[in-house]
Amino acid sequence: IQALQNKNITIYGEGEQTRSFQYVSDLVEGLYRLMNGDYDLPVNLGNPQEYTVKSFAQYIHNMTKSKSQIVYLPKSQDDPSQRRPEIVTAKEKIGWEPVVKVDQGLKKTIEFFQRVLNDAGEIIPTGPGAAKPEA
Repeated sequence: IQALQNKNITIYGEGEQTRSFQYVSDLVEGLYRLMNGDYDLPVNLGNPQEYTVKSFAQYIHNMTKSKSQIVYLPKSQDDPSQRRPEIVTAKEKIGWEPVVKVDQGLKKTIEFFQRVLNDAGEIIPTGPGAAKPEA
C-alpha cells in the first residue's frame, strides 16, 4: 500500500529477517482440506519459499514502479529473525501445498489494492491516522 501511494516503504531493522508469503486462496484450500479430512492435529499451512524483508520490499517497489524510498526504522525486540513454515505434514496428511506462486499472488494483490486506491483515494494501514475505505 505504501509503494502504491509513493509513500516511504518501512522496514523495521536492517531487513535481513525472513518471511514467507502465500496467497489467500492457498490458505483457504488448506483450511478446507483440513476441516474436511480425517487429520485433526496441528498442521502448518504456509509457503516455505523464504524472502528477506529487504528483498521483498525491493521486489514490491519494482513491481509497482513506485517512486517510494525504502526507509529503515529500529527493529522491535520481539521480531523473529526467520519465519519459514515446514509443510511436510500438510503434504502427507491432507495432500496440500501452495499452488499460487508468490509473484502471481503479489500481482493480484497489487491490482486489488490499486483498484481500492483508485476508488478511495488513500489508505493509511497503521498508526494513529489509520483509515480504510468504506465497504
